[in-house]
Amino acid sequence: MNSADLLVLLAFLIAGFVVFFLWQRLLGKINRRAPEARISFLSHISLPAVFLLLAIVLRTERVQKALSLSERMSSYVEAAVIFLACLFLIRLVDSWILFRYERRRLPFPLPGVLHGFLLLVIYLLILFAVLRGILGVNITPLLATSAIFTAIIGLAFQGVLSNVLAGISLNLTKSFGRGDWVKIGQHEGVVIDTNWRETLVLDRASNVIVIPNNVAASEMIVNYSRPDRKTALTIPLKVSYSAPPSNVLSQLVEAAQEVPEVLKAPAPQAYILSYDDLGISYLLKYWVTDFARKHTITGDVARRIWYKFGRQGIEIPVTLAEGIKEVARTVRPEEKEKKEQSERERNFRQLLESSLLRYPEGEKAGQLVIPEEEVRVLAELVDRRFYTKGEILFRQGERGETCYIVARGMIRGEVAYEEKGKRFTSEFKVGPGGVCGEMSLFTGLPRTATIFVEEDAELLEIEADDFVDLLSRNPGVGEVIAELVSDRNRKNEEFLRKIKELSSADIEAGTNPRSILERLKNLVLRFRRSE
Repeated sequence: MNSADLLVLLAFLIAGFVVFFLWQRLLGKINRRAPEARISFLSHISLPAVFLLLAIVLRTERVQKALSLSERMSSYVEAAVIFLACLFLIRLVDSWILFRYERRRLPFPLPGVLHGFLLLVIYLLILFAVLRGILGVNITPLLATSAIFTAIIGLAFQGVLSNVLAGISLNLTKSFGRGDWVKIGQHEGVVIDTNWRETLVLDRASNVIVIPNNVAASEMIVNYSRPDRKTALTIPLKVSYSAPPSNVLSQLVEAAQEVPEVLKAPAPQAYILSYDDLGISYLLKYWVTDFARKHTITGDVARRIWYKFGRQGIEIPVTLAEGIKEVARTVRPEEKEKKEQSERERNFRQLLESSLLRYPEGEKAGQLVIPEEEVRVLAELVDRRFYTKGEILFRQGERGETCYIVARGMIRGEVAYEEKGKRFTSEFKVGPGGVCGEMSLFTGLPRTATIFVEEDAELLEIEADDFVDLLSRNPGVGEVIAELVSDRNRKNEEFLRKIKELSSADIEAGTNPRSILERLKNLVLRFRRSE
């Protein structure tokens, strides 16, 4: 290569970099008006495009004659055009892929260093092919050098390559994706990002765990979001032999059904697992879609189980050591009697403060319907029940002969009714001293509302037999109650007719004092026959 050729080569390089620099400045000025991803695309292909255009110009016969290029230089220009054309095409495809990721605001799956290294390997392969095929250069020494260089780079990046290959495997098999709740080895959480190098998991403590893909691929992966979002949770527990299994199973299922996050389909299921030394082992199984709230939902179900078991007298057996402690804590007879007396006094006071047995309006508004002594007798019969937030006392349309007085806490009623072909819902709340369920107790009508426990509550439960005992000793009270209840129902008759669970016959019976009185007399007769 003579001096003239060297000057042409130097001028070629200077012209290329000057044009590239001016092009970059132009892109910088229009950057404010064009999308950023599009500018990035043009910037990536600008360098090979500029040199390719200059090489094509230099390749023309007129330019070569004007510059007096030697035959050897002409072959170099020919090889440069082919190499730059291949370089431009590869850069164009690579830039288009990057542009797609940037426009979708997604991270590029390959690490930057590995991405550049792969491009360099491709460029070298093309360069060797051009040198050997176009210029006839012996590339054996170059291949030996590049092989050593590649081996060094490969050893340096073997960890990265291992992660990339594992990432490709995980992506192809679709083991998990962004937003899935997974357990990888000992780590459990939601996948917030995944690429071909690593997986980022946000655990329950709000910590981001970075798991290399080769580690994730070698661990056992449990995906709680596949094949769909429904995941089964279980609560194993042991119950005393004294509790009828049918009652235990129904209480377990009912506890799960009352939690809003538990799916209705598939429905919760309860099983007997085994008969053991201390009791019967049961398993409650239910499905959820929000696995992130696993512990919260399980806690809500378990809390309801405790309250339901307590009201039903279902005991969970304890170990021998715990049993000895319970015996040690056994209350002495005189202390037990004192406690029961205190409980009866609480019942009496809260019954007096309630609106159940008082005139609602008129001259006697607020006065007791029965003597105070009778209230004290009733206080010895009623049961104090404990309920937790979210439980359901009864549902609209059910039959029942029990009413409740709120001693502590709050309950919420929900009445569903229809008007002009549309369905509406009306709500009300009942606090301490309030009453619910008395309509069904006095009239025998279906429940006119669904009652939810709004917050942890203590309720005084009055069953039909408890109330009938009072009526049998005070015959005149039945007539007073019949008048009061029928009068209230007549005032609400228009609204009661909108409740589809109530038939015309039900409403007629609920607004007729004779029907209500007959109902109360039948209760008394039934009570006497059962004695």
